[in-house]
Amino acid sequence: MKKKYLLRKNKEYRKVYNKGISLANRHAVIFAMENHLGYSRFGYSVSKKIGKAVVRNKVRRRLKDVCKRCENKLASGYDYIIIARKGIEKLEFNSVRDTMENLVYRINKKTARKN
Repeated sequence: MKKKYLLRKNKEYRKVYNKGISLANRHAVIFAMENHLGYSRFGYSVSKKIGKAVVRNKVRRRLKDVCKRCENKLASGYDYIIIARKGIEKLEFNSVRDTMENLVYRINKKTARKN
């Protein structure tokens, strides 16, 4: 994923947290906010509660891969932040994908209603 498609600064994250909409399930939380850029940007957050660095990086890589596969299902022109919750590290990749696809479907419905 190219750098222009990633949220990098703390200021950008805080803006999405404060002004965006959110949805959650047992394993992840997703925040979304319109960015008026014409393309979507993503941010990932994996807490130290998940595990040590190797485990956190594995979870982050899985989330990035799932977002890359679901990119065409997401509305463009939004900033998305995905926060991993404790327990996601124990899931198989397919379960993580199913969890994220459910969240993507629900956040799309919610953003469509907002507009």
